[in-house]
Amino acid sequence: MATDHPIPRKLWEHPNPNSTLAAKFMQTANKRYSLNLQTWDDLHAFSVNRRSDFWGLLFNIHPIIHTGTYTRPVDESARMDAVPPWFSGVKCNFAENVLFWPDPSDSSKRTTYRKEDHRIAITEVREGCTEIRQVSWKELRERVALLSNAMRAKGVRKGDRVAVVASNSFDTITVFFATTALGGIFSSSSTDMGSRGVLDRLRQIKPRWIFVDDWAVYNGKTIDLRPKMVELEAGMKGVEGLEGLVSMPRWQDRAADISAVPRCETLATFAEAAKGDMTFRFEQIDFNDPFLIVYSSGTTGMPKCIVHAAGAVLINNRKEASLHRDAAATDPSDMCTLQYTTTGWIMYMSSCLSLNSGGRCILYDGSPFQPDLTSFIKLWSSQGVTDLGLSPRYFQTLATAKPNPIAPREICDLSKLRRVTSTGMVLSDIQFEWFYDTAFPPHVQLANIAGGTDLAACLTGDTLMKPLYVGGTQTPMLGMKVEVYDQTLPGGRGVPGKPLPAGEQGEMVCTRGFPTQPVKFWDDKEEKYFKAYFERFDNVWAHGDFISVHPTTGQVYLHGRADGVLNPSGVRFGSAEIYNALDNAFGEEVQDSLCVGQRRPQDMDESVMLFLLMKPGKKFTNELVKRVKDVIARDCGRRCVPKFVFETPEIPTTINLKKVELPVKQIVSGKVIKPSDTLANKECLNFYYQFAKVEELVPPQSKL
Repeated sequence: MATDHPIPRKLWEHPNPNSTLAAKFMQTANKRYSLNLQTWDDLHAFSVNRRSDFWGLLFNIHPIIHTGTYTRPVDESARMDAVPPWFSGVKCNFAENVLFWPDPSDSSKRTTYRKEDHRIAITEVREGCTEIRQVSWKELRERVALLSNAMRAKGVRKGDRVAVVASNSFDTITVFFATTALGGIFSSSSTDMGSRGVLDRLRQIKPRWIFVDDWAVYNGKTIDLRPKMVELEAGMKGVEGLEGLVSMPRWQDRAADISAVPRCETLATFAEAAKGDMTFRFEQIDFNDPFLIVYSSGTTGMPKCIVHAAGAVLINNRKEASLHRDAAATDPSDMCTLQYTTTGWIMYMSSCLSLNSGGRCILYDGSPFQPDLTSFIKLWSSQGVTDLGLSPRYFQTLATAKPNPIAPREICDLSKLRRVTSTGMVLSDIQFEWFYDTAFPPHVQLANIAGGTDLAACLTGDTLMKPLYVGGTQTPMLGMKVEVYDQTLPGGRGVPGKPLPAGEQGEMVCTRGFPTQPVKFWDDKEEKYFKAYFERFDNVWAHGDFISVHPTTGQVYLHGRADGVLNPSGVRFGSAEIYNALDNAFGEEVQDSLCVGQRRPQDMDESVMLFLLMKPGKKFTNELVKRVKDVIARDCGRRCVPKFVFETPEIPTTINLKKVELPVKQIVSGKVIKPSDTLANKECLNFYYQFAKVEELVPPQSKL
């Protein structure tokens, strides 16, 4: 691997960084605290070294609707692993903040403007872009109030859990806001998750009600979900607190007959409990009280139930939306967000939170490739999308489409598009360049972000005040003191980590506390929370990613998951480096790849295995293997060349299309695992068990 750090190619920069809200915030900080902050890096240093001053100033300039007062944002002397409370004394409500806006003169009051009542809040789009439903702010608020009052009449109270197994739809978001309006705790799973996977989650959190779509549509197929309802009801028997299931109609004009589903009623029947009452009654909860439960992927075992606080998520959203993306400086009528996501991913919450800035949110349900690869792209233009959320996997599909690659800017007018966010897996260098050279207009900012479910926030991401270069993410986020620790040193309780200098690869950690640290893991009786984040290094958040920081640009490079770090003969590198090299050189032949380390109990060293999924019509040959190894030697270093290269018929992914390495790593290392239903294709793991005895089947081509 190269040891120098040349400055990568610059791809984008804001035409006037000093006009941004972040620059104005910085000048306000200078005046209030007699500082001399001049650059984004100065502002970031202030945000992590004077956390109370930073978050307190943010709370004042970009407030949330709240009651009560606080004496200090946080006790900066408290240990991070003690999870100290933030803004103690403040009360708020998540739904109230999303559905209304604070009075500029008094943030304890909510304000709406009559002219906004009939402005579109939500555009619901079904697969194929043929079913489009527009929902005004007035209708959204009325529906949420009605359902919230029905829930109250049905016995839902502050702290009760309400779960959905549903699509990204207007009904689903209504359940989300109605639950949190009451001070309840919301949980969501996508309809394509297996019943066992859903039950692994719901049996832990014990919801009061479970809302389930009656039908699902994906990739042109219609699936009856009533059998799943029956399985969920049976699986929840004996679980304390469950009142029943509510069937939500996938099609508004025809609800499925659910008479054969025990303890189930229709959404329309459930709503009748409100008796037409559309009066809002927001239940104020403490800033640090829970409002949302999300889940770890659970790819090899029971998922962790991660609990997030309402106030923390709201104030962090103010930071990311205003100081990183200038949302508060934009006319809400000019804002339109489309985040492609299922309801089982943290990006679903991000999609819902886009309403927090007053703009319009597009809820898309189904495959983005129906009826063809261009339909979804044309939707961006026809709906005037300004902020678009996608994934590297989606980019890959467009760039390698047959018979011709797809370039969105050649399909339709994307002049209103301001930003494309990418997350979910590592974005390769070639995809950065494809984005600007081929696919999107040069004015669009590519916002590569990383963080996720565990913290309901970004650790690293985008800014308008620095240029964007090829690779990685632009910056650690404000308030996040991201560092790189030496992963080769032993860790454990009370063992401090060793920071590495810029340019060296190691484990991503966050060494100062931040508001969106999870409140807890639900029903955690075995210190799982501490073990998950704080056992690795003393008093710092270990995130599990393998990263480096460019010494000059400050961009953060993501090299893959730390638990998937490859380490043959002491040479440490990330799987993303291999993927990047393959994407660059073999885009016409290799559809996808999976690179893992094998170390069985009898092995003295780790061996690297590379699995290639070939494109239709392309052959896996000895000659291809030789070329693959030559390219990896050239681009990554000879010591990074895999010992074995095999063809695979399928690569395991989560339902959200994240490539999954760890189960394969465990399998080829001799373990028998119990995969979670969060895997979209868990049966394909059976293929990999044969490689635990690789010596018995090494094909000739892998020896090259």
